[in-house]
Amino acid sequence: MSDLIQLLPDHVANQIAAGEVIQRPSSAVKELIENAIDADANDIKLIVKDAGRTLIQVVDNGSGMSDTDARISLERHATSKIKKADDLFTIRTMGFRGEAIASMAAISHLELKTKLHDKELGTKLIVEGSELKSQENCATKNGTSISIKNLFFNVPARRNFLKSDNVELKHIIDEFQRMALANPECAMSFFHNDKEILNLSSSTLKQRIVGIFGNRYNEKLVPIKEETSLVDVNGFVGKPEFSRKTRGEQFFFVNQRFIKSGYLHHAISNAFQDLIPEKHHPSYFIFFEIDPKFVDVNIHPTKTEIKFEDEKSIYAIVRSCVKRALGLHNIVPSLDFEKDPAFDNIPTPNKSELKQPSIKVDSSYNPFEEKKKSENIYTSPPKVKTENWEQLFENIPAPKSNTSSEVLEKNWSEYSEETNKTIFQLDNKYIVYSIKSRLIVIHQQRAHERILYEHFLKMQDNEGPSQQLLFPKTIELTPSDIVIVKTISDELLNLGFRFDYLNKNSIVVLGTPTDLEMENLESIIEELVEQFKNKSFIEKHDNLSQSLAKKMSIKSVRKLKQQEMRSIIDNLFACQTSYITVQGKPTLITITLEELAKKFQL
Repeated sequence: MSDLIQLLPDHVANQIAAGEVIQRPSSAVKELIENAIDADANDIKLIVKDAGRTLIQVVDNGSGMSDTDARISLERHATSKIKKADDLFTIRTMGFRGEAIASMAAISHLELKTKLHDKELGTKLIVEGSELKSQENCATKNGTSISIKNLFFNVPARRNFLKSDNVELKHIIDEFQRMALANPECAMSFFHNDKEILNLSSSTLKQRIVGIFGNRYNEKLVPIKEETSLVDVNGFVGKPEFSRKTRGEQFFFVNQRFIKSGYLHHAISNAFQDLIPEKHHPSYFIFFEIDPKFVDVNIHPTKTEIKFEDEKSIYAIVRSCVKRALGLHNIVPSLDFEKDPAFDNIPTPNKSELKQPSIKVDSSYNPFEEKKKSENIYTSPPKVKTENWEQLFENIPAPKSNTSSEVLEKNWSEYSEETNKTIFQLDNKYIVYSIKSRLIVIHQQRAHERILYEHFLKMQDNEGPSQQLLFPKTIELTPSDIVIVKTISDELLNLGFRFDYLNKNSIVVLGTPTDLEMENLESIIEELVEQFKNKSFIEKHDNLSQSLAKKMSIKSVRKLKQQEMRSIIDNLFACQTSYITVQGKPTLITITLEELAKKFQL
């Protein structure tokens, strides 16, 4: 029998290593930006095409590399960050394993240009699938530019595994935002398909947060700061009144490295206990500075999971400093040291006098006259038929023979024969009515949720009915959220939403599904976007239908009129599945005369 074990060829080993380090385009973005930061760059530009499939380019003004270093950087385990095993316990740089560039070179067409600041010429290398095609001197700017073209060109299985462009772009934006938050002193810009996504100048942390997530965060943030012998904690948490049902923006950084920690998240949630409603979540941007010997950052390939030596003490510190910051927020007025004092006292001309503003009334104005088109700020969308609460379900067909159990079919037929039967509401939560042989108790919120879900589900291929807004509503979102809105735009249109993109951070809602309450509009949009952040984009319409039905359904505390209760009963039994919600909870129960007799021991 011949020998079976053999050493893998270098190009195969490199592809296997690349699969661990570079899982998708956003992984390459992370590694390249980390290298730029380690090279002391203070200006980084990210250029992406086709969500990273065609091109990922990072240009920095860092220290650059010599001819020899540029060549060696393509080899596996080639790094300037560590020299011996003990260095692993004192790491303060981002990338240190020496696999990133070698891994990317193994699965792409890589072009590297680099120049030291004291040299006249730089070096240009071209690599295809780990094979060095050329190396020559070239004229280039100080620093380094690395272009990753045709990612996974020689690993078709991995390339086919990639999601849609919008999904991959969302991951890239998320990674870019994390790196930008961790390094506010570094100017960073991001372009996708020649369009600017983010352009961030060097700033303070608070200015960087506002630059990424919008001006609304100016009033939302409470600063926290705590220095201890174990760890220094600083950053911001969101004010309790701005908590949301969705996760929002939640970031932990340890020595400027983004991490995920359910344990520390629990500490934050504990600090907000009794300050925010149940099932609401605060936003936070918290940075830890800790001696590297007290933390292990190399327990996971992506380095987003780390292990603290003394987790319990850090938990207690985080909880206490957040609670104290929230307490001070409610007592002491905040001082914004980033505000330009020149705006505090703006001088007025010497001879000017302050006058009370006067109000002018146009007596010739007639509100019934048609306005001129030039006076409109927004272009009105095409008129759509508006339907009232009762009309919303008028086209739902009666139940088919196979839509529910025999008992429910019998309930439907018996109820329809006795339309004059008394229906009443119990505890503003249940709808109760009797038929020939049983008592029916319907949970009004669950029933309405089932009705709305099936109603929205039928709108999958057609534009749903919409009510045009008299005053269009502007909603601020993050660039990542805008990408999600574009991904689910067809499904939103089918559900009855009408909107336009105002800029890279905002949308203007022009119309909504009928009977959607305007005061809930912003939270509904945020929830619809949020559910796709950590979920698959498959079955988008179904997920949106579930979320919108839950948000728009009548609540358990609402008192209903007879007509509304009858409408719910009629339309519930017209559903494909009447007796349970999408989550499998019962919408109704039946109590027979025999069961009642047993209760009375008859």
